[in-house]
Amino acid sequence: MRKISWKKGKKCGWKIIGWAAAWAVALAGCGINEDTEGNLAGEEKVYVMEGDPIEERVYAMEGDFIEERVYVMEEESIEEGIAGGESNGMEEKDVGGNPMEPEALINAGQAAEEPEIVEAEWGEYFAGLNGAAVVYDASNRQYMIYNSELASTRRSPCSTFKIISSLIALEEGIMEPDDSVRTWSGEVFWNENWNKNMEFNEAFRTSCVWYFRQVIDEIGKERMQEGLDKLDYGNCDISDWEGRQNTNNSNRALTGFWIESSLKISPKEQVDVMERIFGGNSVYSEKTKEELKEVMLVAPKEETGISIYGKTGMGKAGGVVVDAWFTGFAERAEGNLYFCIYLGRTEDADVTSSKAKEIAVQMISDRVR
Repeated sequence: MRKISWKKGKKCGWKIIGWAAAWAVALAGCGINEDTEGNLAGEEKVYVMEGDPIEERVYAMEGDFIEERVYVMEEESIEEGIAGGESNGMEEKDVGGNPMEPEALINAGQAAEEPEIVEAEWGEYFAGLNGAAVVYDASNRQYMIYNSELASTRRSPCSTFKIISSLIALEEGIMEPDDSVRTWSGEVFWNENWNKNMEFNEAFRTSCVWYFRQVIDEIGKERMQEGLDKLDYGNCDISDWEGRQNTNNSNRALTGFWIESSLKISPKEQVDVMERIFGGNSVYSEKTKEELKEVMLVAPKEETGISIYGKTGMGKAGGVVVDAWFTGFAERAEGNLYFCIYLGRTEDADVTSSKAKEIAVQMISDRVR
């Protein structure tokens, strides 16, 4: 064991990692023994750390929060830093972050535990349709999966991707809901609701492809790739930016990498992405999440007992529906339920995203009754 000293005069990066009640857990979990001889908020903080890591993590109380200060030490300067009781040779590393919600603290404490996976008997909801369902109960760390093979098969996300393009555009300041009107080109599209100037709320709810084609072009390839990598979104493949692989449509105002093209994601991955956006460990701003929730709300609490948020998506090949989706989450006091319903091509059956949405709302409503 060795002693590391830090004086308050040294500017450092920090991350708020929890409430004061988690102090003992934080210390124990990181193998740090306190050796401060005084108030944790004092000018000098000294800790005894086990092992010999190059990256040192120091925890300190500041009011009602715990701060995590992370230093990366140059190997040749470690002895000098220890002997002098100073932070010489320590290179700062800002780990960023925001105050974590209680759900996030629970998730952090359970990080080493694998979530439980339960095979669900939900065939009655699908009535013979080729489909899959995934529901993740964050509070119990439990997946319920119907048709696990299809639930792990990557398909085109289609218009469910509007959640992601909206997220990135809102978070990056590319789009503001109150100033979001984009100009219609004058081209007459098959959906008459799209044949006018559009603002964000209406474009999301009518699933206007030309509007989000413009938004995605404004985001650009570099920021889009960074955003998908950050979310670990399926195969993260935006290589067919214009959507030329789409055999059902050659109008570039209505095609893109997310519509029967290069980008693919599975139903289970859709659920995981929803949890990364709206869960306790989310790195996205509250403002962005609230703006997204406003357009994603499909079933108010008054109708179903809980608030259900989501987005439909549907894709065709050769004029036949081959992918139909509804993905999102349900908000409840004991923790969110994240879900995805997927319907694939089914002979002699009407496969639609509206049907996927109907199945999801019924399934989630039944679960919380």
